[in-house]
Amino acid sequence: MKIKKLYIEQNFFYALIGIVLLFAISYLFPAFFNSVKIMLLSLFVITFLDILILFFAKQGIKATRVLPEKFSNGDENPIEIHIKNYYTFPVFTKIIDEIPFQFQKRDFLLHQKIKASSSKAFKYELRPTERGEFWFGKLIIYAQSPLQLISRRFDFEDKAQVATYPSFIQLKKFDLMAMAYRNEYGIKKIRKIGHTMEFEQIKEYVLGDDIRTINWKATAKRNQLMINQFQDEKSQPIYSIIDKGRVMKMPFNGLSLLDYAINSTLVMSNVTIKKHDKAGMLCFSKKVENRVVAERRSNQMNLILETLYGVQTDFKESDFSRLYADLKRNIKQRSLLFLYTNFETLDGLDRQLAYLQAIAKSHVLVVIFFINTELEGLINQKSEDIKDIYQKTIAEKFMYEKRLIVKELKRRGVYSILTRPNNLTVDVINKYLEFKAKGVI
Repeated sequence: MKIKKLYIEQNFFYALIGIVLLFAISYLFPAFFNSVKIMLLSLFVITFLDILILFFAKQGIKATRVLPEKFSNGDENPIEIHIKNYYTFPVFTKIIDEIPFQFQKRDFLLHQKIKASSSKAFKYELRPTERGEFWFGKLIIYAQSPLQLISRRFDFEDKAQVATYPSFIQLKKFDLMAMAYRNEYGIKKIRKIGHTMEFEQIKEYVLGDDIRTINWKATAKRNQLMINQFQDEKSQPIYSIIDKGRVMKMPFNGLSLLDYAINSTLVMSNVTIKKHDKAGMLCFSKKVENRVVAERRSNQMNLILETLYGVQTDFKESDFSRLYADLKRNIKQRSLLFLYTNFETLDGLDRQLAYLQAIAKSHVLVVIFFINTELEGLINQKSEDIKDIYQKTIAEKFMYEKRLIVKELKRRGVYSILTRPNNLTVDVINKYLEFKAKGVI
């Protein structure tokens, strides 16, 4: 901690200006001149006393800033400040916290009154809108006595760094949603005996069982027909595929579409694992990278979180042909794929439709793209002139094309979700749980 020089407060200057005005008036009324001189002398004496009582104590104020281990992107994150007053009188404080430049707050100032020989804790919140490292500077406190003529500056805390990760705060919120979800579609889940790769047990043969599943070794040991019984696989691979090309850089409420997709992927992976499925992810633009193979390992969520932390757009046109080739080569088992991308026009979809169809032949593919909320606002505005009518008509055309994209994908056997960015996570989880209830996966 370093103690800086004293700072003269506004109250001192207000009092001084008032005395100067009284001196001017005393020229018209000389009887007041001596009284004004006494007032000026009293001001300097009181100011000197204020300096003494503030600087007499070696440690007048102690403060600490308590930061979270990491920030959650797009959410309000609490920052706590604890102040201890060692003075035997109440102090009035002005608190300046040098918060990271990413927040672009140059006027951060808090006022707090701390009682004599007591402590006080309070908090404020910050909402980051990008991932990465955030650096805090000093915590500066100006302390004033009840006279409030001068202040003493205290500096605390050296530089502190907090990393901003994808929105982990939403995990608990959507945990409840996933657990509360039941068979809302009126479909009772039936345990089916199938021929998938998940072995259940060896049992005695009964009339009607498939003779292709006879276990000859077990039959020889027991001296009676025994068969292998299989069941539908409980753990299905669920992949979140994020397009990190230039189309995902569009902003909404401070966050890019890419960050919304990243936050949704984190929550979706958590729900997937809680539902006993395997969660995985990958990203692509000109090439496929940031891959996490779908698993249910104990550290899978941490692996996905760290991978998502480093995902950045490269502002390039995304190569769907390379995505198709990579999926065909690396994902052999039929999986549920949530593809986060964005199509603004039918022409944009047509260029990629052949690859989407090819992917959908081997996997359950859900293409997720976004409603342009700016266009929605424009459509809902009242038109006042020809220019407004023209802009509204163009906006309605683009919104209509979004609905046509949904129909075209459905016609080609590809599932889709058209959603607003702020509803993305809810809509994706609902679609996943719907597929689980209907037995699509």
